Amino acid sequence: MKITVNEKFNSRLPENDVHPYRTGAWQPQATEFTASEMLVTGKIPKDLNGVYLRNTENPLHDSLERYHPFDGDGMIHMMSFEDGEAQYRNRFVRTQGLATEIAAGSAQWAGLAELPARSPRTDGWGARTRMKDASSTDIVVHAGVAVSSFYQCGDLYRLDPRTLEDLGRETWNGKFPSQGVSAHTKVDERTGELLFFNYQTTAPYLHYGVVSADRELVHYTAIDLPGPRLPHDMAFTTNYAILNDCPLFWDQSLIEKGVYATRYHPELPMRIGIIPRRGTNKDIKWFDTKSTFVLHWINAYEVGDEVILDGYFEYDPSPSVSRDADLNTRMFRFLDLHMMQSRPYRWRFNMKTGAVHEGPLSDTITEFGMINQSYAGLKYQYVYSAVPTKGQFTFDGLIKHDVINGVEETYLFGDGVYGSETVVAPKPNATSEDDAYLVTFVSDINRDISQCLVFEAQSVSDGPIARVQLPERISSGTHSCWASATQLP
Repeated sequence: MKITVNEKFNSRLPENDVHPYRTGAWQPQATEFTASEMLVTGKIPKDLNGVYLRNTENPLHDSLERYHPFDGDGMIHMMSFEDGEAQYRNRFVRTQGLATEIAAGSAQWAGLAELPARSPRTDGWGARTRMKDASSTDIVVHAGVAVSSFYQCGDLYRLDPRTLEDLGRETWNGKFPSQGVSAHTKVDERTGELLFFNYQTTAPYLHYGVVSADRELVHYTAIDLPGPRLPHDMAFTTNYAILNDCPLFWDQSLIEKGVYATRYHPELPMRIGIIPRRGTNKDIKWFDTKSTFVLHWINAYEVGDEVILDGYFEYDPSPSVSRDADLNTRMFRFLDLHMMQSRPYRWRFNMKTGAVHEGPLSDTITEFGMINQSYAGLKYQYVYSAVPTKGQFTFDGLIKHDVINGVEETYLFGDGVYGSETVVAPKPNATSEDDAYLVTFVSDINRDISQCLVFEAQSVSDGPIARVQLPERISSGTHSCWASATQLP
């Protein structure tokens, strides 16, 4: 392996750290690498051409008081493939918050599990949200550029998808919303559009927008909600965008006191709002469904008068723990997908009659599903989900679920090996939806290494056809994307 160091940062985390989300599978990095002539077990397919990008919460500084894994600084990991060869790079997202904290030598904003009033920096940049905009949640490629985002609404940071060179913050020619943009922007490969939403603690509590393939903000509208909410994801079809009002949200009376505490309201329905892609608040149709919280949607599409929406239904969005449980158990129970009982689920909405039909697609606990993105917004058959670890926020394997026939195929990484969101890379001239490769990163705690795995999508349980070793073991992370060579500059 040929390795060069782009930059090595001064990590100010505690020596002999024992935090469960800064050790083990979540051990962060402080060095940026560029690597080629990779060590490969198996054979990389010559027709696998493009880039796999994954965002990661990767802290450089200790927290003010109590660290939560979603506080970490954004770091993008990239594996590019071309003609049977691979190259790797990792780079911090050059956010304003990261630059400020490097200059100060310490954390300057309270994290998710801390009180905003404890922040050394309470004015200026960052005032849009109570937390530092770490741009550490999601990554997509739009108009040939990689765009990272943060789940509590902030700036969008642009990077070259092949080199991870910093291209600065997105401006949309001066029209970038003052409210910021949430993670889980959606790119429609057929139109080239990027769909997005944002949310805030003051009215109007939600906005929805559309950006053209030329990076022009062409639509932006406020959406009425009863109060501040915490939507995390959205979906779209050919003609609609799909928003949500889940009954797990901040206590508004506590927000006024500077306390951001969430509460689940099982007596309230989950409301799904379906809006024409160029519609406004007067055009949105709301549907009441069974009470739950949905962290991530899978896909949506239209059949006749119906809109079909698939996602992960949490059967216990607010799991209880013993009063005698330690702080980590109490604080991180919302990261345990087994405790929340997250399972694939389907909702059907009749746009003419208002009827709703809903029910499970599987009894298997899974989340973080990815599909062949050329089928996003269209009828599809397969979703590739992560198999969550019991008791912690890591993933033990991947599962291919056939949403038409109900068949599941699983591959487990092995004891002490943890994966991440798995992308679908369609083969050139593919003849079916799963005529594709699957790509993911894994970290092996036993051997202190990380690898990029490549699978045949039609035979997941056979295991990877190629393993590419990385220069250093990388931290677990959240979201990822695939961009083919034809989608890149």
